[in-house]
Amino acid sequence: MILRVPASARYAGGAGPGGRAGLHVVAPNHRFARAVLGFEDLRPGAWACLRLALAYDEAEASGLSPDSLALGFDFLAGDGSSLDLDHVPGLVRSLLDPHAAWVPGPALADDVLRVAFRMPDQARDLAVTVRSWRNTAPVIVSDPVILLGEPDPEAAPRRRLLDENPLPLHFALPDGVGLALRGQLYAPVPDEHAARVRLVYRDGAGAEMAPPYPGALSVPGLGAVFNLAAVPQARRFTLDLRPPTGAAAVDLQIGPWEDAERASGAELIGVPELALEDELRLESLCGDDALDAPAFLARLADRLGLPEDAPAGWLGAIGEGVAPLARARALRAGPDRSARLDLEGGVVLGLAGLPDWTLPDGPADGPDWREDPFRSVAWRLAYQSLTWLLPLAAQPEGIARARGLAASWSAANPWGQPSDPLSLHPAALAPRAEVLASLLLDEGADRDAIAAEAARHGFALAEIVGANTLARGLPGLQAAAALLALARALPAFPFAPFWETLSRRSLDQGFDALLSADGRFAESAVQRRLDLLGLGRGVSEALGDTAPGPAIAARVAASLPGLARLLDPGGRLPPFGDGSTAIDHAGWVARLAVSEPSELFAAREEAPAEPAEAGDVTVLRYDGPERGWAYFACQHAGQSLPEHRDATSFVFATGGSRWIVEGGGEGTETGPARHYLLSPRAHNVAIPDGREPMAGRAWPLGRLDLDGGRLLAFASTIHGPDYAHARLFLVLDDLDGLAVLDRFVRVGDAAGRAIAFEGLLHLPPDTLVALSGPRRALARQDSGRLDLQPWTVTGQAAGLDVVIGRSDRPGRMQGFVAAGNGGLRAAPVLRYAFHGRGSVCGGMMLAADSEAERRLVRLLGTDAVRRLTEGN
Repeated sequence: MILRVPASARYAGGAGPGGRAGLHVVAPNHRFARAVLGFEDLRPGAWACLRLALAYDEAEASGLSPDSLALGFDFLAGDGSSLDLDHVPGLVRSLLDPHAAWVPGPALADDVLRVAFRMPDQARDLAVTVRSWRNTAPVIVSDPVILLGEPDPEAAPRRRLLDENPLPLHFALPDGVGLALRGQLYAPVPDEHAARVRLVYRDGAGAEMAPPYPGALSVPGLGAVFNLAAVPQARRFTLDLRPPTGAAAVDLQIGPWEDAERASGAELIGVPELALEDELRLESLCGDDALDAPAFLARLADRLGLPEDAPAGWLGAIGEGVAPLARARALRAGPDRSARLDLEGGVVLGLAGLPDWTLPDGPADGPDWREDPFRSVAWRLAYQSLTWLLPLAAQPEGIARARGLAASWSAANPWGQPSDPLSLHPAALAPRAEVLASLLLDEGADRDAIAAEAARHGFALAEIVGANTLARGLPGLQAAAALLALARALPAFPFAPFWETLSRRSLDQGFDALLSADGRFAESAVQRRLDLLGLGRGVSEALGDTAPGPAIAARVAASLPGLARLLDPGGRLPPFGDGSTAIDHAGWVARLAVSEPSELFAAREEAPAEPAEAGDVTVLRYDGPERGWAYFACQHAGQSLPEHRDATSFVFATGGSRWIVEGGGEGTETGPARHYLLSPRAHNVAIPDGREPMAGRAWPLGRLDLDGGRLLAFASTIHGPDYAHARLFLVLDDLDGLAVLDRFVRVGDAAGRAIAFEGLLHLPPDTLVALSGPRRALARQDSGRLDLQPWTVTGQAAGLDVVIGRSDRPGRMQGFVAAGNGGLRAAPVLRYAFHGRGSVCGGMMLAADSEAERRLVRLLGTDAVRRLTEGN
C-alpha cells in the first residue's frame, strides 16, 4: 500500500488554508468556494481511497442533505492535461468537475470520509476539488491523503484505441443546419498528427457529394479530413460541421493517419458529443421567455428562415408508432391498468403502488399539474410522466380525454417554468415524450398542440442524448428510445431523421457498454438488469432489421438464460440493489422469454447441483419435497457510486422460508430512508473498524467440494487498500445450513494493529429473534426455526445483539427493509462482532436443526477448510 499527501493546494471563492498544514476551510459559497488539492505520482489502474476528515459548524443547516459538499476529481495525464473520461469506477460524471462524489451532511455521515475509485490507466496525477454545495457554514477539511493499492488485474473500462478500431459515425442532417462534434483525444506521447477525421457528405439519394467542404482540408486519396492533434497528451477538439447545400447526411470516420510511420496509440477519451449549432439549442431558442409549444415552433421556423406557416407542414403527417418504453413496462408488469374512467366519467389513477386517487375537476383547460396527494416523489414522477394516459386512451371514450389532458399539460408547462420541477426529471421526461408520440398516430382534437409539444420534447431529448448526459445507464437508454419514438411519429419534421440516427447511435453504444455480447452485465443490481433486458426487447422490436436492433436482440437473448437461473423456487430474484418484493419476477422473466427457446423455462425450474452464476451472482438451489425448497445467492459484482453497497452480501432460504433477506429499495423516497438503503447497513455484509465498504470489486477466489457441502470463497477491494478481505461460505448440499466467515488482514503501516469487524444479518419483518447469551440466537417463523451461533477461526468473538427499527440517528439507521411502496418496515437485524490483532477471521453458523449444525461443525473442523479460512 502507498500513501500520498497533497503536493499542492489552491483556493477560490472564499476557501482558504486553516491554522496548520493539512487544514483547509471551505466557505458556504455554493459551487464557487473550493479547495483544490493536487496529488502526484499515483498508480495507474489501482484501486485508490481518498481519506479526509470533516468538521462542520454546530449551526450547519445541511445536516440531512445528501450533497452538503461536492468532491470533484480531475484526472491528469503525465504532462498535466485533464482527462475527461466517460466512466471512472467509483465516481459519477459531473458538469462542474469531470467526475464527482457527493458528501452527505453531518447528520448522515461520519467525521472521516472515505471515497474509493479506480485510477484510470491513462492518469498519473489527480486534482481533488472540495467544493461548497449546500453547506451553510464553513467546513474544515483536515489531513487529506490518498491510499493506493496494487494494480487491479481486472480489465479496465473499455478503451477506444483508434489504431485498432477506427470509429465510424453516420448522421442525417437537417437541411442547412450545422453540427458541432466534440471529443477528446489522448496519446501516450504528444503527437501533432495523432489521428484524423475523414468526412463525406451525402445528398438525399445517398450519393457522395464531392469536396471541398467548408472548414475541412482536402487530401488526395483521402478526401476531406480534419487533423486531430494530441499536444498536450489529452486534448479536447470541436469540429464545426458546415454541410454544403443539399447535404442530407454525413459519414465520419475517426482513425489513424494512413501514412503514419508508427502507431500513435491514440484513443478517444469518452464517446464524442454531438449538438446542433448554438442558435438552435433549446437555451438559445427559448431565451428567458416562457414559450408554449406552438410559440416555440414559430421561433424555430424564424431561426431557420422559413415562413410562419412552416410548422403546419411539419406536424401534419401521421407517422409510424413505436413505443419501446411502453413495451418494457408491459414486459415488467403486464397490461397497464394505472388509469380508468369511473361511472361518473372521472379519471381514477393508481400510481407507484399507492392507493387509487381521482383526478380533481379543474378549470376548463384541466388540472393545474401541481398535484401531490401522497407527498411522494415516486407518485409525482409517475404522474408527470403521463404514462397513465395510454391505458386511459385505450378505453371507450378515453382517447379524447387523454388528448385533452396531454394538451392541458403542455399549456401548463412552458419550457423553463414547469408546474412541478420533477416533470423535467429524466424518469418523467423520456416516458412522457413517448406518450406524446403515441397520441399522434391518428387525427383528432388537440393533435396540433400535442405534436408541437412532442417536437419540443424531441429537442430536449436530442440535447441529452447528443451530450451523453446520462450515458452508461438505463436513463440514457430510455432517453434515446423515446427520441426514436418521436422521430418515427413526426416523419415530416425536418429534425426527425437526425433524431433517429442520433438515437440509434446512442442505443448501440449504450447497450454495448452495459450488456456484453456474451451476456455479461455492467449493471450490478439484479432487478435493473431485467429492466435493461425489457428495454432491449422493446428497442429491438421497434428497430426490426435496422441496426442496432439485431445486435441488441442477440445480447438480450444471450443474457436472459443466466437471469432465469437466479430465480428462487418461489419466483423471486435475489433482491440485491433496488430489488422489490412487490414485483412478480417469475412472470416478468416468462414474458421476456416468450420468443426465446423453451430451454429458458427449464433453466428456471432445474435445481443445479453446481453453483449457477449470472452477472457476478452465485446461486445454489435445493428442492426436497420432504423439507421444502431452499436457496442461497451471493452478490460479488463490483459496486460504484451511487449504488447500493452490497458486494459480498447474500440471501438464504431453507425449509420453504426466507430467513436472510436484503434491504431492497425500489421506489423508496429520498432523505434518510434512501441514504440508509444505499448504505452497507441495509445489507448482509461485514464492516471492519466501523469503516463502511466503499466502491470496489469482488471476485471468486475458488471453490472446494466437500463430503456433504461446498466452500465458496470470494475476495474484495471494497474495504480499501489498507485491508485484505475475503468472505467464505460453507454451504451444506441440502441447504439446511451454512456458515458465513469473513477474514480481514491489516495491510501496510497498520499491519499488526488491533482489528475488529461487525457482521450484519437481516431477517424478514415477521421473524421473532431471541438471544440466549453472547454465543447463540434463535429465529422463529410460523413454518420453522433457524439457529445462529458464532464461529471463530482467528481472534475472538465479541458478542451478538439484535436491532429492530433504530432511527434515532438518521445517519445510523438500522433494522429496516424496504416496504415496497416507498417506505420502510422495521425488521430484526442480528449483529455479530469479532476482534483480533493484525488479522481476524470469524462469522456465523446458520442451521435449520441440530443435525445441520453438527454437519457444519464437522466440515468447519476439517483440515482443508481450516487452511482456506486461515488464508493458507
